Amino acid sequence: MPSCVLAYSGGLDTSVILGWLMDEGYDVHAVYVDLGQPCEDREATLKKARDIGAKSARICDAQEELCRDFAFPIMQWQAKYEGVYLLGTSIARPLISKVCLQVAREVGADAYAHGATGKGNDQCRFQLAAEALEPSVKLIAPWRIEKFREAFPGRTAMIAYCAERNIPVKASVSKPYSSDENCLHISYEAGKLEDLMVNGVDLVEFGMTVKPQAAPDKVEQITLRFEQGVPVALNGKKLSALEMVKALNAIGGRNGIGHVDMVENRFVGMKSRGVYEAPGMTILYTAHRLVEQLTMDRDLMHLRDRLAPEVAEMVYYGFWYHAKLDALLAFIKDAQKTVTGEVILDLYKGNIIVSGRSSPISLYDEGIATMEGGGSYNQTDAEGFLRIQGLPVRVQGRVTPREY
Repeated sequence: MPSCVLAYSGGLDTSVILGWLMDEGYDVHAVYVDLGQPCEDREATLKKARDIGAKSARICDAQEELCRDFAFPIMQWQAKYEGVYLLGTSIARPLISKVCLQVAREVGADAYAHGATGKGNDQCRFQLAAEALEPSVKLIAPWRIEKFREAFPGRTAMIAYCAERNIPVKASVSKPYSSDENCLHISYEAGKLEDLMVNGVDLVEFGMTVKPQAAPDKVEQITLRFEQGVPVALNGKKLSALEMVKALNAIGGRNGIGHVDMVENRFVGMKSRGVYEAPGMTILYTAHRLVEQLTMDRDLMHLRDRLAPEVAEMVYYGFWYHAKLDALLAFIKDAQKTVTGEVILDLYKGNIIVSGRSSPISLYDEGIATMEGGGSYNQTDAEGFLRIQGLPVRVQGRVTPREY
């Protein structure tokens, strides 16, 4: 009998797919990759997989790796897809593929299956990562198989399938959200969110955050320390990457920080609407940028900022295991060597306000920058600087005069 590994979340899609793969004659090994999903019961998820009939079901903990090796390097890039999205789901998918392929090799599975639809980005991320790691891999994507779509033309049919087999799922006909969660963020889409006139932040029942209006009526102050671009201490206490993200999720969450409601361009070509919450990573992006402002060379920062949208696009599209991203990740590791310092932030009702910042290797020199008299900057030097800078425009102005 053929066997496959299924990236199993325990949600509606993968629960249905587990049963369908068994109906198709597969022994299915369900793999729940633990990425710190804040609202999920891991043991209940495993029990569900076994109750449906999985050949095996296991939890693989990859939380620390997700934060340390995937999220933090992208945060160092200040990469945001289309200027807004912090890539919480995009970052996680290649790691899920990696873990599933490791399990497939261990159990001798013939194929790797996932529950991503043929309309979305995740199918790209799962498959491109898997094929980069194992070029001969056999992928099973049921949503791209006509027979599966005929059996399940929509979420209503899937919910009915689960009801017939007593498979518990969170989705319902009246509230058919599709959500993805990990310790970096939770995303929400589908159902009423497809109506752009619906206020998504009001509609969604957030799992990590309160709405800003419900946050405390007082400022909460935190201190973050970075070493070579890596957040290492919160309020004076050293934390691992995962501990840092979790602690900031709790702090940011209770202060209503990190909500995004956007219409984005999917890799497959369509526009889609998504609502996101990412409290901890939103704080880290802000704090990291503030330390960079003190410690990073101007031209290096500007080069990074020009390349950051390309990094975000590669991650969003699914090209994590790609020669170009390998090189860009090596670049950012070197570029962050001086990004060491501390920042004090005031958090208040969804807002992040800088209260103070310092670095032992700060490039900010008050004696040079001061608007007061004296200091080591001689303003007379600017005369020659500007004469040289202005040479090209003076020549052009004589040759091709501009009307004014």
